[in-house]
Amino acid sequence: MANLVYKRVSTDQQSTARQNLVLDEAGIEDPVVFEEDPGTSSRLHPLQRPKFRELLTYARPGDTVHISEMFRLVRGTGHILDVLDVLHRDQVALRIHDGAFSAMDLTARHPRTGELLPTVKFMVQTLAAAGELQRDLQRELTYDGLRAAEAKGSKGGRRPAVRADKTDAVRTAYLENRSIAALARDHGVSRGAIRTAVADLLPDHTGVEEDIPAPELLVTLDMPGKVADFLRSADLEPAERAALDEGATVRRGQGYTLRVTAVPAVHRQLLDRCQPLDGGQGVPAVPAQRKARREYENRVSTLAPIGP
Repeated sequence: MANLVYKRVSTDQQSTARQNLVLDEAGIEDPVVFEEDPGTSSRLHPLQRPKFRELLTYARPGDTVHISEMFRLVRGTGHILDVLDVLHRDQVALRIHDGAFSAMDLTARHPRTGELLPTVKFMVQTLAAAGELQRDLQRELTYDGLRAAEAKGSKGGRRPAVRADKTDAVRTAYLENRSIAALARDHGVSRGAIRTAVADLLPDHTGVEEDIPAPELLVTLDMPGKVADFLRSADLEPAERAALDEGATVRRGQGYTLRVTAVPAVHRQLLDRCQPLDGGQGVPAVPAQRKARREYENRVSTLAPIGP
């Protein structure tokens, strides 16, 4: 009987570090790993994903499929029930090691009819529907936030990078002592985008007009699990997503905290991202989520303030 491990990330900016941590802690013996190509969308039905189909072809009766969290495999209610039907047909068990589904035997069937137990089906549908509602609310809050920002003259989304056909010109200008700040203004991008374009020139170049601040040191903070769950469904910058994916899960009674290591700036950005947990925009706050956000805010507030 084999232990089949399935992993997936939604974008090529993410890593499987957190999944690896959860699965390593589970102590799975002799795992056979099936990992989707980076960026395999959750919208694609699991039964149509290349690696999961390969896993099902490899599986034999009595094998067990292991995943870190349910959303690594499925999102919608229909997808969950489809996968459970196939696993039951092939006599393959499913084990989820973290999240709301981790305490449930999702493959439990009635001993006489062989159908999915009504209690299991009800819990699966309820939890999946709750997850879909959370994502829908998050999309609405994000949309409202972007509209509010645009009304104030700000533009949401990721800052643009230096265009590929402009990179050589940026590098040449930088070597001619054009400042990073001036280049950022000229090309309509952030100073960080300019630094990225000339990164290999920075250590050996002198006479730059602007002062580049010393890099911030990494800081480890405990993020409440309710905040971490909310942020995982949010649209994050690559550095923010990486900090979450590489965080270490620490069990706390019925819940958990995520031990996140990042520079203070990233902690502050993550705190800003979870502002919707305080309510507003016509959406009432959930007391437990609001309390969790306040706890994280208190921890972030202990970090050294940003200099002038």
